Amino acid sequence: MKITKWQPYSDLVSMYDRMNRLFGEDFYDESSRNGLNPSAWRPMTDIYETKDAYVFKVELPGFRKEDIKVEFSNETLTLRGERKQEEETKNENCHRLERSYGLFERSFTIPKNVDAKKIDAELKDGILLLTIPKVEEAKTKAIPITVK
Repeated sequence: MKITKWQPYSDLVSMYDRMNRLFGEDFYDESSRNGLNPSAWRPMTDIYETKDAYVFKVELPGFRKEDIKVEFSNETLTLRGERKQEEETKNENCHRLERSYGLFERSFTIPKNVDAKKIDAELKDGILLLTIPKVEEAKTKAIPITVK
């Protein structure tokens, strides 16, 4: 029996690339606009906003902190990493190989109202948690009007 790596998303990735070429942009993230090549696989990412921060939860099971690079420059948050393929399985009873390997890179445009010096990154249980605090916006000060 020949073992073939199952790639369920290859047609979807191909269609995604064709759509990006058609419209000249990347629908999912900022990678192509920044001159970065979109990668073959992307870690799943949840992004939400609280009153005080933007929060990213990135699924990176099996990664060590040394395998991940997080950069913030010019309002762009960039995540890079690599999952190295484990030793090839030689067992004839192996029926399916589904996990993605290789380099990934994702970039996201972040609003200007953040404090880049206070970005916090924590890796726990295969989840990279990035907290990007917002700057305290200038509060409107009421100016009393006097009548003379």
